Amino acid sequence: MIVPLREAAADTCGGKAGALGALLRAGLPVPDGFVLPFAAYLAAVRDLGHRDLGHQDLGHSGLDRRGLDHREQDATRRGIEARPVHVSVIDALGRALGELGDPPVAVRSSASDEDTGRASAAGQYESFLAVHGIGDVADAVRACWASLFAPRAVGYRRDDRVDPLMAVIVQRHVDAEVSGVMFTPSGPDDATRIEASWGLGPSVVGGTVTPDAYRVAGDGPVSRTIADKRTRLDRHGTRLVTRDAPTHTRNRPTLDDATATRLAELGKEIAALLDGPQDIEWAIAGGRTWILQARPVTAAPPAPAARAPAVPAPEVPAPPDGDSAVPAATLTGTPGSHGTVTGVARIVRGPGDFARVRPGDILVCPFTDPAWTPLLRIAGGVVTETGGVLSHAAIVAREQAIPAVLGIANATRRLHDATVITIDGTTGTVTPAHA
Repeated sequence: MIVPLREAAADTCGGKAGALGALLRAGLPVPDGFVLPFAAYLAAVRDLGHRDLGHQDLGHSGLDRRGLDHREQDATRRGIEARPVHVSVIDALGRALGELGDPPVAVRSSASDEDTGRASAAGQYESFLAVHGIGDVADAVRACWASLFAPRAVGYRRDDRVDPLMAVIVQRHVDAEVSGVMFTPSGPDDATRIEASWGLGPSVVGGTVTPDAYRVAGDGPVSRTIADKRTRLDRHGTRLVTRDAPTHTRNRPTLDDATATRLAELGKEIAALLDGPQDIEWAIAGGRTWILQARPVTAAPPAPAARAPAVPAPEVPAPPDGDSAVPAATLTGTPGSHGTVTGVARIVRGPGDFARVRPGDILVCPFTDPAWTPLLRIAGGVVTETGGVLSHAAIVAREQAIPAVLGIANATRRLHDATVITIDGTTGTVTPAHA
């Protein structure tokens, strides 16, 4: 029922756990932990009463079966959420946590269709940080299982004819001082791309902060664009707290050139071990670098545009009616996903605006939450106020082959709702029709 993370393999524990297991076996710095494999998930759902679930040949990872229809998916999710975790799982979790010393842990999804060369499923399934105690860990495991059938995950894999299986990773939580994402080179002339910000990684991968961007060339030179990092995410007990970054750190580099170079060298080692370009999440705590995730790069990002170092953008007051915006000329952000598209700008600040989005609209939003993935299925493009090219939103946009421009401060106030704009995701520009 419990597999040490060091022994995890992709066919029984999912691609995420399998990659981390391979890195641990190679002696690379991965936080220790364990995995509840696919078999534990299948045992949990075996008697929910829906066809095919819980009766699969794990030698084929359950991928030869038909997918459930929408009603069955929703019923399965609700059934998992409503059912207490079995006492045998609780006992196994308690023993495994005790062997780790019962620290705060990260509880993370490792689905059979996640972190593959075909699709990343970036941000689609649940993961939890700062979890402590057997009861909360069990609840987090159950939530990971149920997230297989969350609307955003179902929307992401809409064209698939099978339902995936879910393993769950439990590993030591890392209280990062700096964290981020790294894409290793896709060819001999490419550079390692690194994005970094203060605190825990969800602010970078979730796009809620615009991170520092580094390029480490194969022959050694490091170039950088330092962002205005306004917030940071940290653990306080068993809570994650977002707070304003201290003023003196907002425009200070998160990495020096030597650290960026060491990260790039570690990335090359991981790419060689896993046999291809990798999308790597990393963290630095107490001067030590940790690898939190490594998965294949599913779609390479555009080359960075030549930009001056970021400076704080002026605040734009909201107009009295709350719907219009001040006129804007061409705006420049970070190129996030290749392509050019002209369409209607749709200001989306939250789920309450989802119903206003029509096929072909260009989403203009503060950032995109994973729950917004179904919108990326119909959108013509996306513009965000924060976030970097290695964030989940940018990855999903590239997988959906829609242009994306990221990190345009105050975009939701500087662009008009329901007017025509053109975005170029290769150069990182947004041009209103009147400009």
